[in-house]
Amino acid sequence: MNSNTPPSTSVAAGSVDPSAARRNSKRPKCNLLSLAHCISAIPRFFGFRFPEKMMPDLRFTVHPAGTSSLQANSDTAMGLIQLPLSVQVISAFLLVSIVFIPIGVASLLASHDVVEIVDRYDTACIPDSARNDKVNYIQSPGNKTCTRNITVTKHMKKPIYVYYQLDNFYQNHRRYVKSRSDAQLRSNGSADDVSSCEPEDKSNGQPIVPCGLIAWSLFNDTYDFSRNGQQLSLNKKGISWKSDREHKFGKNVFPRNFQNGSLIGGGSLTDSLPLSEQEDLIVWMRTAALPTFRKLYGKIEDDLQVNDVVMVTLENRYNTYSFNGKKKLVLSTASWLGGKNDFLGIAYLTVGGLCFFLAMVFTVVYLVKPRKLGDPSYLSWNRNPGWH
Repeated sequence: MNSNTPPSTSVAAGSVDPSAARRNSKRPKCNLLSLAHCISAIPRFFGFRFPEKMMPDLRFTVHPAGTSSLQANSDTAMGLIQLPLSVQVISAFLLVSIVFIPIGVASLLASHDVVEIVDRYDTACIPDSARNDKVNYIQSPGNKTCTRNITVTKHMKKPIYVYYQLDNFYQNHRRYVKSRSDAQLRSNGSADDVSSCEPEDKSNGQPIVPCGLIAWSLFNDTYDFSRNGQQLSLNKKGISWKSDREHKFGKNVFPRNFQNGSLIGGGSLTDSLPLSEQEDLIVWMRTAALPTFRKLYGKIEDDLQVNDVVMVTLENRYNTYSFNGKKKLVLSTASWLGGKNDFLGIAYLTVGGLCFFLAMVFTVVYLVKPRKLGDPSYLSWNRNPGWH
């Protein structure tokens, strides 16, 4: 045999050399075969090996016309690879709706089980003769006692939480929030740390404890409750956060020179009690993020029956009239989810309902006009053969 005879080739005349077709193809270098291999290599990267019979039988075929296709054996391919993307999307939306809708219904039912009574008293507790000048009335000395009768419309189980609600009071104002000294509140040795408390930092040259505008504006309306002539016990212990009592307000820090200035902002404190035991102050010092907020005043440790009339004797002292604020007294029970708040349930129902609607829309589209899995006609170089 002549050694110069060219080596034989397995490609017959007129046939298409696959490698040549790949070299001459104008499609992108990245193809579905490499993508499939990358996907199948992910489990092996994390140390998990599929049995050989579970791996998909992938075949990449080059046709004479220059088109290509990726085939997977339906008997051996993994379900995750064979599952159409549209079905995965529909399943994800259905899963979200199945989880969110029951949570939303349960949240709404829990919120509706809460019994809440709200009584606005800021205007009603001003005498008719003084309603033309409310600011002057609230700032003048004298008796500010007011009586309100509240009728219970639904059985209320103890404990019944008593809140005061203020509207149009911006506790989140930057200068107001910064006007405090956390070091002074924690330690008796930091009583002189009042640099951040202006203008309520010193009184007659002596540091104010607690200093700052937040403490100075302490809410000072008071409430007493009675039913059928009998006093209702009001528990004011444990109304603040335990972490605040133990870590933010010192047990050896006592009020000094508080509300001794010419302008009184709010309530006073008991000089013989440490700040860690003055829970009205601790509750007030945790500032609210919104201009309408509620703060816990105490807990009534008695059940209230339907049609019970609760007489509230209150001292209307706190000035909200100078900034057109409102004052409300709130009696409320609690559920496993907390107080009355429909927002959480509505939010869950909205998201769950929207996901269910989208799942139904995609299901109809998938059934009416399905798309074949791995259809090469959707590839850009097959839709536009002259693409380059």
